[in-house]
Amino acid sequence: MRIRALVIRIIRQFLRDRRTLAMMLVAPLLILTMLHLVFNGENYIPKVGFVDAPAVIMEKLDLEDATVKEYDSAKMAKEDALVREIDGYITFNGPMIDKIVLEGSDPSVNGAVMKWFQQATKPLTPSQGDLAVDYLHGSEDMGQFDYFGPVLLGFFAFFFVFIISGISFLRERTSGTLEKLLSSPLRKWEIVVGYVLGFGLFTMLQATLIAWYAIYVLGMLMEGSFIYVLMITLMLSMTALTLGTLLSAFANNEFQMIQFIPIIIVPQFFFSGLINLDTISDWLSWLGPITPLYYAAEALRDIMVRGYGWDAIYGNMLMLAGFSALFIFLNILALRKHRAV
Repeated sequence: MRIRALVIRIIRQFLRDRRTLAMMLVAPLLILTMLHLVFNGENYIPKVGFVDAPAVIMEKLDLEDATVKEYDSAKMAKEDALVREIDGYITFNGPMIDKIVLEGSDPSVNGAVMKWFQQATKPLTPSQGDLAVDYLHGSEDMGQFDYFGPVLLGFFAFFFVFIISGISFLRERTSGTLEKLLSSPLRKWEIVVGYVLGFGLFTMLQATLIAWYAIYVLGMLMEGSFIYVLMITLMLSMTALTLGTLLSAFANNEFQMIQFIPIIIVPQFFFSGLINLDTISDWLSWLGPITPLYYAAEALRDIMVRGYGWDAIYGNMLMLAGFSALFIFLNILALRKHRAV
C-alpha cells in the first residue's frame, strides 16, 4: 500500500508538471528528427570554376553533379573563391589542365571537389597525370578538428555561460535577493545591467581561458589574431549570459532551467556550421541564421582558419551585439512579472 501511494504521488507530480512531461516525451523525438534531417541530407554539390578552359576540353569533361562557372582570368576566380562563391577553380595551360586551386578552409568540401574532379576528368585522354593543388586557406594536412574547432570553441563558451548564468540568476530569485532589489529604489534596467556586468567579469575570465587553452594547449589551428578570437568569444559569452538570465525568469528550479538545453542549445550546435548548411533542406536550414552561435562560429573560422581580420567579422560581431541588446531588453520586460511598473 505504501509503495502504491508513493507511485501514485510520483505519477500525479509528473502529470501536474507538464513542462517536464513534454521534455521527457517530446524533446527526444524532436532531437531524433533533427538528427535524421541533418545527417540524411543531400550530398554536397561542389561549386567549381574553370579559367580560360578550351571548348574542346569542356566538351569532354563530365560536368554533372557540380555547379560550374567559367572565368576569363584567375584573378576573378580567386576573388570568388575567397568569398566562397566557389569551392575552387581549375586553370589551364593550353589544352592541358595546369593546376587546381581550392578555397581550402573545409576539408570535407576539399574532398568533395577532388572526388568530383577525378570523376569529371575520366573521359580525357591521355591522362592528365598528377596535378598541383594549391590552397588559398589551410593545406592538405588540415584535419577535421581544425575546421570544427572554432565551432566547438564557440559552443562550449556559449553552453557553460548559459547554464551557469541562468542557474545563478535563478538562485538570486528563489533566495529572495531579487525581490529585495525590486523593492529598492533601483530601476529594472539598473538591476539587469548590474547583474550582466557582475556576471560578465567571470564570463570574460572563462571565455579567455577557453580560447587560450584550445589554441595554445590543444594546438587548434590559428591563422589570425588571438585578440579577435578573444573579442568574438567574449561577445558570444555576453550573448549567452543575457539569454541565460532571460530564460531563468521562466524557470522555477534548476531542473527546469536545464530543460531549456534541448530547445536552445542543441539546435545551435547542429546549425552553427558544424554540418554544411548547403546539404540541409531549405525549410530547415533557416534555423542557423537566427541563432547566435551561427554568427560566432563563422567569425571564428574567418579568423582562425582563413586568417582574416576585422573587416571580415564586424558584421557577425554586430549581430552578436544585437542579440545581447535584445536579450537585455527582454530581461527588463521579464522583471515586470515580479514587480508592476
